[in-house]
Amino acid sequence: MDHREILSKNRRVYDAMAAADSPLCRPAKDEELSNPLATVDAAGWLGDSIEGRNLLCLAAGGGRQSSLYAAAGANVTVVDISSAMLELDRRVAAERGYSIRLFETSMDQLSMLRDGEFDIVIQPVSTCYLPSILPVYLEVARILRPEGTYVSQHKQPTSLQASLDPVEGSYQLQHTYYREASVPAAKSNSTNSRRLREPGAIEFLHRWEEIIGGMCRAGFVIEDLSEPMHARKDAQPGTFADRANFIAPYVRIKARRKGKLATAGSLWLPDS
Repeated sequence: MDHREILSKNRRVYDAMAAADSPLCRPAKDEELSNPLATVDAAGWLGDSIEGRNLLCLAAGGGRQSSLYAAAGANVTVVDISSAMLELDRRVAAERGYSIRLFETSMDQLSMLRDGEFDIVIQPVSTCYLPSILPVYLEVARILRPEGTYVSQHKQPTSLQASLDPVEGSYQLQHTYYREASVPAAKSNSTNSRRLREPGAIEFLHRWEEIIGGMCRAGFVIEDLSEPMHARKDAQPGTFADRANFIAPYVRIKARRKGKLATAGSLWLPDS
């Protein structure tokens, strides 16, 4: 399956999720919008204020992310591959009176955005939908100003390797770590399956050297890293929170753009 076919299939998956009112497609509530940074940046990675900052929500359509950052005073642009997801952003912006730019394109194809245009790029879990992560990083490095902030969240490699539900009482590694092919589709229709793997989507496992090393090679310095807590010691066996006791599902990374624009011969050109 070529790049275009992968994008087309994953676009249809998210169009369908928008139509089905998936939890990822529900707007922020009034109480969340009243203190938006506390909702989206509990760790304080973005500082006390993002008022007037140019911020890109990358692969982040659905109406929630854009409204929270707009409510915090940022100049928001949204990129998403799904027109249906972007329509939710358009609808929420109209209802709330926010001015938001929207672009329908893949996260690794940002030619409509200028070099150094953004102060902040926010990317929820999405890199798993492309076979190669480095083109995404290079585009983010290009559109971020020097010293700009890149906050991204990814599916942990082990989570994509492991069984979604217990097998004979434990979670087991089922898929190889070193792989070029997509991760096989989930066979189960359990709550874990629906929460950890978007039904019908084509997903790729990215190794740590690709997630972290690729980010560094594209011109970023890692400033912080967290593993969002979903585990509960008292969770019922086989539930999402139980699995998270053994396998952290996500990793969240704060990085800062360093150096000059990357080139083909040298991915990162440090400031002279």
